[in-house]
Amino acid sequence: MTFIAKPKIVHKGLSRNALGLTIRDYEGGMSTLCAGCGHDSVTSAIVQAFFELDIPPYQVAKLSGIGCSSKTPAYFLDASHGFNAVHGRMPSIATGASAANRRLYLIGVSGDGDSLSIGLGQFSHALRRNLDMLYIIENNGVYGLTKGQFSASADVGTKAKKGEVNEQQPIDPVQMAMAQGGTFVARGFSGDKDQLVPLIKAGIKHKGFGLIDVLSPCVTFNDHEDSTKSYAYTRRFFHPAVHADFVPPAEEIKAAYDDGEVMPVEMHDGSKILLRKVSDQYSVHNRGHALDFIRAHHRRGEIITGLLYIDEAEPDMHGISRTPDEPLAQVPFGDLCPGSQAMEGLQERFR
Repeated sequence: MTFIAKPKIVHKGLSRNALGLTIRDYEGGMSTLCAGCGHDSVTSAIVQAFFELDIPPYQVAKLSGIGCSSKTPAYFLDASHGFNAVHGRMPSIATGASAANRRLYLIGVSGDGDSLSIGLGQFSHALRRNLDMLYIIENNGVYGLTKGQFSASADVGTKAKKGEVNEQQPIDPVQMAMAQGGTFVARGFSGDKDQLVPLIKAGIKHKGFGLIDVLSPCVTFNDHEDSTKSYAYTRRFFHPAVHADFVPPAEEIKAAYDDGEVMPVEMHDGSKILLRKVSDQYSVHNRGHALDFIRAHHRRGEIITGLLYIDEAEPDMHGISRTPDEPLAQVPFGDLCPGSQAMEGLQERFR
């Protein structure tokens, strides 16, 4: 992964968060992606979200696989932990990192190729385990790193830059997550930062697996007239189901409850997501109705964005496994490895 250091220039007028850090402290290296790439807009939204949440960069572990999207963790939070995994294997590394230190904020950045082709199995198991992490898919419908072949998320009928038409059914990560029990499912657009930043903040604070599928156009291979993942198509057909605002625990919620269309969702740490529903028929707490709503609009060629489903009641991987509150990385070796006799007793349970 190419890393070009970005000069740290801190202007006197830059605002600081509760930690005394400026937004520059949450940036990374210079981007080597194509000018206008949607992924750089997602990076900007991630930087803004962590800055506004007052999270120290050293408490974050960022992970990725292979692809243009998986290069982007080099462009944010250069003072955090990081691991660039092999193609499609990022969820395994994230699972190990969470098992070792549950107090880290985990953010994985992947692509439609990395997650929905070679990494589909790992993505699916991270979902079912409700791994406590934010998983962002930067979805552009093509393999941008290998010159624009269709990916598994390419829609039927979409045309490649050279004219080839895709005839295979796509894999929709949002519908897949909904069907497999995902507890936080959202879709955003790289060209809509006002919507994306609150979604990222809510996903970071969600206790469990938070998926945000971000439509992020590839300006080199998939931004032409016949593409359904282009800037023009997405801006024309995207349909917000829910507008979300994120409110940290320390902030006062001003008159939000007075608006009949605003529904507050309390997170495990006391923070709140304020949902302003566009459609009265939509409920972010009803998995079946939400999935039907998404599919109905998909058949009309519309892209549903916003927070699509949330469940704060389901336990995350640590709750399911009943792991101790203390991170394993901080448990004394004698307790962590109690000897062969204890291991025999543990193994007996599986015989």
